[in-house]
Amino acid sequence: MAISIHEVPLRSGSKTMPRIAMGTAAFPLPPFDTTRDAILHAIKIGYRHFDTASLYSSEGPLGEAVAEALRLGLIVSRDELFITSKLWIRDAQSHLVLPALRKSLRSLQLEYLDLYLIHFPICAKPEDTPTSISKDELMPIDISSVWAAMEECQRMGLTKCIGVSNFSIKKIEKLLSTATIPPVANQVEVNPLFQQKKLREFCIAKGIQLCAYSPLGARGTEWGQDWVMECEILQQIAKAKGKTLPQYGSMFV
Repeated sequence: MAISIHEVPLRSGSKTMPRIAMGTAAFPLPPFDTTRDAILHAIKIGYRHFDTASLYSSEGPLGEAVAEALRLGLIVSRDELFITSKLWIRDAQSHLVLPALRKSLRSLQLEYLDLYLIHFPICAKPEDTPTSISKDELMPIDISSVWAAMEECQRMGLTKCIGVSNFSIKKIEKLLSTATIPPVANQVEVNPLFQQKKLREFCIAKGIQLCAYSPLGARGTEWGQDWVMECEILQQIAKAKGKTLPQYGSMFV
């Protein structure tokens, strides 16, 4: 039986965004076929929102899964899906934004994204090794020019919406001071033990949808931790409510 996922409207007036997405970041990186098959199964059981990024090396498998889902009739058209990808920090310069988005679209075999995010509020030198970055390569991001390039991508129809990821209140305020098209979303880590209350309140006041990643702490990854899944209080609450801890944690965020 397909699952039913609630949706939320975004300020841009485009189609609504499913509240629950399947994230495709994994560590260590799984084989191409494993990722593709997992995404295809997710489509089969009802998932319609998929989150990827050039950093994750999952755009290719996601594109293949979408193409196969169309071939099998699991979805009638690509428009049934909501697909998010992200601009990596090596491409976070105004003249590199459009080429980076077009490269992502080629990998995904898509004509447009539903949401394109600036992955981090920082920039790195555009070298040949995309993921291995030393501290001396990092530079401040020129958020005004990069955001202007993101806006142009939306005007061209290559993405329906644009937003940010891992942005603090101060970073968003700086962006908003020059933006013509405000961001519709800010994707950050949120879970029951890291609630981001001030950022959540700020985003609500600005009409920005706060999107949570690692809602269960990203256990088993190099960037995550076990605090959420091993929290005795959360386990007790989940048991009292007749839920598993992942079910309760997902309801919370």
